Formats: sequence, structure tokens, C-alpha cells
Amino acid sequence: MRPIIIAILGIAALTLTGCGNTANGLKRDGQDTSRALDDASNRVLSQNGK
Repeated sequence: MRPIIIAILGIAALTLTGCGNTANGLKRDGQDTSRALDDASNRVLSQNGK
């Protein structure tokens, strides 16, 4: 009985770690996209003023 519980806990820990990595990746992608859009907007606006 004990090895089964240890195996289940191990699988659960790996699954939760994977979910955490995915959430951090999505957050980072969102921040990068926001910066890229901001930079592009600034470039377009600065070209219109010339």
C-alpha cells in the first residue's frame, strides 16, 4: 500500500510542477508581447510626427 501512495504523490508533484512552469511561461509571453506592441506603437507614432 505504501509504494502506491508514494507513486501517486510523485506523479502529483510532477503534474503540479508542469502546471506551474506553464503558468510562468504564459505570464512571460504576455509581458513580452506587451513590450513588443508598446515598442511598435511608439515607432509608428514617432514616424507620423516626422
